[in-house]
Amino acid sequence: MYRSFLFAFLLVISTAGNAQTYPNKAIRWIVPYPGGGITDVVTRVVTQKMAGALGQPIVVDNRPGAGGNVGTAAVAHAQPDGYTMLTVIAGYAANITLYQGKLPFNPAKDLVPVSLAGIAPLILTTNINFPAKDVKELIAYAKANPGKMNFGSSGIGAAAHLTTELLKQTVGIDMVHVPFKGTAPALTALMANDIQMLVDVPSTLMPHVRGGKIKALAMFSKERIQGAAEVPTMAEAGGPALESSTWVLFMAPGGTPKAIVERMAAETAKAINESDIKDRFNQIGIIPVGNNPAQAQKFLDDEVAKWANVITKAGVKAEQ
Repeated sequence: MYRSFLFAFLLVISTAGNAQTYPNKAIRWIVPYPGGGITDVVTRVVTQKMAGALGQPIVVDNRPGAGGNVGTAAVAHAQPDGYTMLTVIAGYAANITLYQGKLPFNPAKDLVPVSLAGIAPLILTTNINFPAKDVKELIAYAKANPGKMNFGSSGIGAAAHLTTELLKQTVGIDMVHVPFKGTAPALTALMANDIQMLVDVPSTLMPHVRGGKIKALAMFSKERIQGAAEVPTMAEAGGPALESSTWVLFMAPGGTPKAIVERMAAETAKAINESDIKDRFNQIGIIPVGNNPAQAQKFLDDEVAKWANVITKAGVKAEQ
């Protein structure tokens, strides 16, 4: 018993010391998705700024697979010393319900939110020849043609998929989901009219809207956003006042010292408030946030509950 007490005491002392000298070596930052996407871009832009302030390099490590669960599990099982960090998106909140009891980690214990870096409201687009010119007309068309409209997404349980399910539930329309392995093939299908509607992030879709290849009907946001100011909100376009987004949230292994978590949250907020980061975010349709760990936890809890409700009502099942 004495030996166990001594070990615990020494562990506390060691952890406190590490927190005071943190960081004294490179930090590995896992992004559980391929490079080039919004998650990867935001992580690299923000952590590059953070590395300068921390005085240590931050190495971004892309580990895609199983809807983000492969890379997420690697961080969940890493040493909670602040030298392995994680970025998650809205799909993580959905996975907690979709893979309930099957995840290779415990979301409630093995990971802790650090800071919400930014929110990317989603945009509703259609094939260029789709007859509706706004959301009101789209809803009317879908009601007049139940089950005849196809909508795509970057995959089952993605924010794009669940946002469309939320729209269906809210206005009472029936459309067929066609999942793809990523946004690029879904976009190709939209332009070919294999699907008639696609929801995703503005940074991916707006170049094609401006190029006249697809139509943008509305943004799932309360107000118009910089980077896509010409696109009306859902309410402005005659639809329900729905807000939905993907987002970029920084996390650490559960058990990471509070002082380290708070330090990383503070450095995240500091980086995001730099004018060049804000400008970059606005250009790609991301609302900068940079909140504290308690606020990040509340945001995540609300998102988990929101998508759990949508998933249950729609009967969405995880990919096998």
